[in-house]
Amino acid sequence: MGVHPGEGGLIAQPQAAPLAQSLEQLQQKIGIHFRDPALLLEAVTHSSFANESPHLSPRDNERLEYLGDAVLQLITAEYLYKHHPGATEGELTQTRSAMVNTNTLAQLAEQLDLGSYLYLGKGIAKGGGRSLKSLLANGFEAVLGAVFLDAGYDAAYHYYLNRYRALESPVRDENFKGRLQQVAQERFGSTPFYDSEGAKVGAHREYTSVVFAGAEPLGTGHGASKQEAEQDAARAALQSLLGAAAASGPAKAPAKTPRPRTRRAPRTPRAASRVESEAGEAPAVADVIQLPEPVAELDPEPEPEPEVVHREPRSRQFGEPLE
Repeated sequence: MGVHPGEGGLIAQPQAAPLAQSLEQLQQKIGIHFRDPALLLEAVTHSSFANESPHLSPRDNERLEYLGDAVLQLITAEYLYKHHPGATEGELTQTRSAMVNTNTLAQLAEQLDLGSYLYLGKGIAKGGGRSLKSLLANGFEAVLGAVFLDAGYDAAYHYYLNRYRALESPVRDENFKGRLQQVAQERFGSTPFYDSEGAKVGAHREYTSVVFAGAEPLGTGHGASKQEAEQDAARAALQSLLGAAAASGPAKAPAKTPRPRTRRAPRTPRAASRVESEAGEAPAVADVIQLPEPVAELDPEPEPEPEVVHREPRSRQFGEPLE
């Protein structure tokens, strides 16, 4: 069970009526028969519906979403730790960020057609809320939290990973925040944090975010939402950090100017070279080897009357007297 002993009373909820037919179908897709059907009903209830129809579903899914997010972080951390033993902390963090971002979770929710089972308020439902990535991702996390409470950690572990592995091509968005976290941990040994605030511009709000990895700001970004502003700030910080790293790196040596190559004369066979030398013709340039002349040895003690020593000519190849 996902509930620790003695904690059952802390999260006890009134038993709801049997699940509607639509949620029975969702239960079959999930592959888990809920012992407490009220958990699944709570997991698919948006706050807008709970406010409009409290008699049908008084609890929204925000608390289960909070729990599901924490369980998801543990699941992905355990999975990556076991299956990527050679990865660094920064690499593990970046991969986990890609596994739990909004686009990936929305895609997992679409596998279950979760949008069709969400309980939404009338305004959000008419505005296309069933296809909003943020609502789908939050709903998936809420269902994960419900699975954890009802069936335990192992069931939640396989509920998530079985669907993640089934993705043909997991979404790979430009996750500047994940990339910056990796760079900041490797370079500064700290996790970046964001200072964000919004201001009303005309009929909409615009957000500004500044990212720090210490006392000094690394980058500033803007966007229509807080998340977009933080991504933009992370992108600016990465551009600044990677550009500075490139500038402080070792300078490349200037390219060498190629020397003009002189065409060498064809090599003449040694036998022919001797014949030409005996005939008085100069051998080919390539066969002429200039060696230093032999140096006369000096006696350690000078003789009173130095004698002229006649030496035999020495071979150029071996340095031995010629016979």
